[in-house]
Amino acid sequence: MNNRHRITLAAFLAYFLMSGMLAPIGIISAPMAAALEIPVTTATASFSWLTIGILIGAIIALFLFDLAPLRAVVIAVSGACVLALISIRLRSDAMTIRLALGVIGIACGIGLAAAASAISLCYAPRERASMLVVTDGAFSVAGIACAALAGYAVSHAWHWATTYVVLAGVAALIVALAVSSRYPSAVSADNQTNKAVWSAAVWCCVVALFLYTLGQYAMLWWLPNHLVAQGVAAGDAGSVVGRFWSGMFAAQILVAWWVLRTGARRMTLLAAAGALIGSVPMWAVSNYAWLPWLAAVWGFANFGLLKVVLSFATQQVTTPSSRLVSLMLLGATSGTAISPWLSSQIVAVSDTMTVLRFASACYLIMGLLLVVASGQDRVERMGHE
Repeated sequence: MNNRHRITLAAFLAYFLMSGMLAPIGIISAPMAAALEIPVTTATASFSWLTIGILIGAIIALFLFDLAPLRAVVIAVSGACVLALISIRLRSDAMTIRLALGVIGIACGIGLAAAASAISLCYAPRERASMLVVTDGAFSVAGIACAALAGYAVSHAWHWATTYVVLAGVAALIVALAVSSRYPSAVSADNQTNKAVWSAAVWCCVVALFLYTLGQYAMLWWLPNHLVAQGVAAGDAGSVVGRFWSGMFAAQILVAWWVLRTGARRMTLLAAAGALIGSVPMWAVSNYAWLPWLAAVWGFANFGLLKVVLSFATQQVTTPSSRLVSLMLLGATSGTAISPWLSSQIVAVSDTMTVLRFASACYLIMGLLLVVASGQDRVERMGHE
């Protein structure tokens, strides 16, 4: 395994770790609430420490890479994750767990920006979109594996944080890979790109990614609880989330090749349409027997939207920088950050059906913004020709 392969694998595992933290929330929130003797809504809202930490980490990443090398950052944040993940399993008081989730969130927010920056710097523009989509494949694999593990653990009455213990090992592996690798410098790219003014298309992509993650996690975190309330067994409800990630992973394998032929702009519009249309059956279809298959279709129809949009945004500048990548991820992590709190508030004043419909509304607005961004990009390209 050469140096670039080690850096790439560490980047993939950073996305695996992030997804592994988020994917089981809807499955483990009820047993976590029972173990800590708090309401389910309070347990779910506790994960806002994780998601707000991710947001804080993404903000820190906007400036951190001007001060510290990528390699040192990856080692530090992954090591912090190892310690915090172990503490979640060893402690049983809610406040300590929330603080640990906050530390993990900050570390993941920085780590994802470092991983995406490393990929952007290690690969040429033609390969970049494909490789960024593949990192989302690691994200989806984690969603499949960790949702399944969490469901199995809950059904067998294991500790609710069992999945997080496994993720501590993943974080430790990232540390080992980073220690043995030589990372590229992000400072020179930042100095070039910071002199340019980012276009309206870039800012449309930032807001679109905010709405994408806000809607996605509002749907995934409350869909299991919605189905349980309809009489579906907890394990079966959790498997619907796993099917979503399975479908997304299958799509990302295709998109990693397809985006090389169609381009990031066209894939962005296709993915936005698929995400919106695929989300509607999650609340419109009441027959559970259909939902696992419909969830897989919805996951497939997303076509790795986050990384496709990220790649599309990096093509709006001459030289992609860690600051631009961090800005895009900040938009995505902002949606992730407020999703537990906002979705819990919606459920508290209404019901789970309302929050599922809210998720589809987020996708609708996201799609409109990406249409605007695509239109501007097309006009600018025609102007250069």
